[in-house]
Parts: sequence; structure tokens; C-alpha cells
Amino acid sequence: MSTLDKTWNERLTGWLLDKTLLGRDVLVLFALAGWAMAVPHWGSEFAVSMALTCLMYVALATSWTLFCGTTRYLSLATAAFFGIGAYFSAIFIEDLGWAGVIAAGAGVAALVALVMGAAVLHLRGTYFAVLTFGMTELIRHAITYWEKQVTGTVGRVLTVVPERDTIYLTVLLLAVLAVATSIVIRRTRFGLALAGIGADEQRAQTLGVNTRLVKIGGFMLTAAFAGAVGAAMSVRWTYIDPSTVFNPFIGFQTVLIALIGGVATLWGPLIAAIVFSLLAETLRLQAPQLYLMTLGLLLILSVLYLPGGLASLRWATFRGWRDDTRAWWADLRRGKAARDKEALS
Repeated sequence: MSTLDKTWNERLTGWLLDKTLLGRDVLVLFALAGWAMAVPHWGSEFAVSMALTCLMYVALATSWTLFCGTTRYLSLATAAFFGIGAYFSAIFIEDLGWAGVIAAGAGVAALVALVMGAAVLHLRGTYFAVLTFGMTELIRHAITYWEKQVTGTVGRVLTVVPERDTIYLTVLLLAVLAVATSIVIRRTRFGLALAGIGADEQRAQTLGVNTRLVKIGGFMLTAAFAGAVGAAMSVRWTYIDPSTVFNPFIGFQTVLIALIGGVATLWGPLIAAIVFSLLAETLRLQAPQLYLMTLGLLLILSVLYLPGGLASLRWATFRGWRDDTRAWWADLRRGKAARDKEALS
């Protein structure tokens, strides 16, 4: 077989595999979306509330991994974009309507990400993470000052609140769009450029990738989803203030969900969002400290024993854990037997 034939066969095999995986991902997405659409019809108010929280974190964590998971830039600015969208919705929902504030919240958050990204995306690692968190706090305190000193208020009361099903279907649509966008971008040149930046940014530059524009574009895309989700979720509370919608815990939990689910995977954030939502509704009100301890324990276990996240779990993983446990126990028993022998001698 000639080299040309081998190359063609490799490309054809890769194309067929990609098409198969694309079809599988789309079918799974439609199945999960159909199941989620049925929740408001047969579920209780508690079930709908839990599903809404789950969908919120699916959208946030999936969009976060879209940029941060591929480029390995640890952003802690999710709460800033979420809060910006929430406040924009609270102020302009009467003038723009429901669809208008969702789109505008996404757009304003993306513009803030453009400015923020242009200022800090030349940094990496701890410096980037600290600066994005610092900017989040700066935005929160600026809005708090504006509310108290300019408008003379502490928070905002939302007088126009859509129906429960409208809010639920909107957040569901945003979650589906986040997963669908991730599916598509992973198969484009833009997604390849993001992955190249994560692997070796200097090498990506030498190959002709405009890394600055790619990073800013990915950062803006993540912010747009967070802003849209914030605009949609603000009406769930009917009353918002800066400490509620700019809560750092929203950003931290988004990062934890992505890390535990698997930052390099498509379905990991979705799986982890379901697990975290169940834990949150079960433990947060009754035992908040136990909930936080559970989050920390899951993160530690994932880093030590499951670096690929929950999405990397396979039967082989459990067999490997079983074999490692047996080997550890056998070594422990041999060591005890050797110590007993030395003691008798």
C-alpha cells in the first residue's frame, strides 16, 4: 500500500470515527434535553427547583470548560459575568422584555470579558486566577457603591417575573446551547487553536495562531453564557443584591464541578452538575458544613485517584482500584509477617 493510500485511509477512518462520535453526542444531548423538558410536567416544585439549579451549573460549567478546560487558564470571573447579567435583567426587563434581557445580558457580559481579557489574558497560572477573582470583587464593590451612593438602594426588586415554566425552559435552552456549542467548537479550527494554546502556547504562535484573539474570543464566549444564565436566574429570586448575584461561591462551585467532572471531557461537567445539585439540595440546608466538606473531599479524591474526572470512570478504573487495594493489603500483610518473624527471632 502506498503512502498516499495509507494517508487517505487514516483520514477516512478519522472522519468516520468523528462522525460516529458526533452522532452519539447529539443523540445523548437530545435524550437528556427531552428528559429535562418533562420535569415541569410530572415533577414537584422541589424537583423543578433542583433541576433548575442543575441546568444552571450545566451551562456555567460546560461553558467554563469550553475555554478554561482547553487553554488551561483558570478563570475565577464566572460570578462577575453571572452578576452582570442578573443586574442587567433586573434593571431592564420591563423595557426589553424576557428574550431581550437574556440576549443583552450575554452581550454586556461578553463586552466586560473583552475588556478584562485584553487586560489580563497575557498572564497565566496563579496570576491570571488571582486577577480575575480580584476583578470580580472590584465589580461587586463598584455596583454596591453605585447602589448605595447613586440610586440610594440596597438591592433590586423584580416586579416583572415570567412564569416558572418560561424560566425553566430558558435555562434548559441555555444549557443545551452550551453543550451543543462545545460539541461544535471541539471540531473546528477555533477549538483546535484553543487546544493548541493549552498544549503549548508558544508553539501555537509559531504555527500561525493569533493566540491573543483566540483567547479573548474564547473568554468572551464563556462570559456570554454566564451573563445569559445570570439574566435568566435573577428572576428566580425576585429580589437581588450584589452579595447574592456576585457571590464568589457561584464561581468556585462552577470550577469545582468542572474539575471533578473532567475539564477535558464533554459530558464530565454535566455529570458533576447533577451530582452536585443532588448533594446541594440534600445537605446544604440541613448540614451546610457537611456539604462543603463533601465538596473538598470529592475534589481531593478526584485529583489523587481520578485526574480525568467522573467522566473518565470505566469498569477498568474500578478493576484497577481493586487490584491496587489487594496489592496494598498484601504488602501490608507481608510487612506484618516480617516484623513478627523478627520479633520471634
